[in-house]
Amino acid sequence: MPLVHHRTATVGGQEIFYREAGPAGAPTIVLLHGYPTSSSMFRGLIPLLAVDHHVIAPDHLGFGHSAAPSVAEFDYTFDALASLTDALLEHLGVDRYALYVQDYGAPIGWRLALAHPERITGMVTQNGNGYEDGFVDTFWADVWAYGDAPGPDTEPAVRAALGLDAIRWQYLHGVPDPDTVDPDTWHRDHALVSRPGNAEIQLALFADYRTNRALYPRLHEFLRAGGTPVLAVWGRGDEIFGPDGARAFARDADDVEVHLVDGGHFLLESHLDVVAGHVRRFLGRIPG
Repeated sequence: MPLVHHRTATVGGQEIFYREAGPAGAPTIVLLHGYPTSSSMFRGLIPLLAVDHHVIAPDHLGFGHSAAPSVAEFDYTFDALASLTDALLEHLGVDRYALYVQDYGAPIGWRLALAHPERITGMVTQNGNGYEDGFVDTFWADVWAYGDAPGPDTEPAVRAALGLDAIRWQYLHGVPDPDTVDPDTWHRDHALVSRPGNAEIQLALFADYRTNRALYPRLHEFLRAGGTPVLAVWGRGDEIFGPDGARAFARDADDVEVHLVDGGHFLLESHLDVVAGHVRRFLGRIPG
């Protein structure tokens, strides 16, 4: 089993934690996690990919083991998180890589691809949205309302997403056998978002999420123009980003695989082997 290294680098004046594994000279894949978790969501996937790939999985600023400066010290936007990720990869000398994105990792990854299209060998999206089709209205209505008018009338609904019950729901909804999901996942995530000052960090990102929608037309143009291979492997029971979000990639990407799996938003927790199989086959057929 490949060894996984747990490292920290200072980029842009911020300490960014990342997991790294696999041969340094092998093709690289960068794993970008979602809300409310960290690179720990890839703890099972990393050794499976690192057999023949160089794997890098950072914690976004404000998440996991990375630094979490207050909102008074850092302007938390998806542009800013993408810039730090870009700086980390440049610091590590990584200038050619595939992307694996999930949830928040998707808009961060899309920004990297649009900034450096020549660096991207392929994209894996696992419940990582890139189309209006993917938004489940019942989940996103409160986020849009808060983004349009942050304040005491709209904040309580989104602040509830920081609670233990809401985070547990993210892990368990859409999963046929919830007993397969380790409860340590939601307890760990809840503990981290409950750190002093972290609620304000998450609220800032909730408010900024609407900027990601404006990015989608450029993403679609990139997919049409670049011929970048895409793998969409998706939990069909996801009530945050529905399966239409996976199917939509076939509209613009010429080289695309879409696989809907009988799981939920955090598919790796219940279907690790299935997802890893799809990803390894996909990586095996794209240029390194």
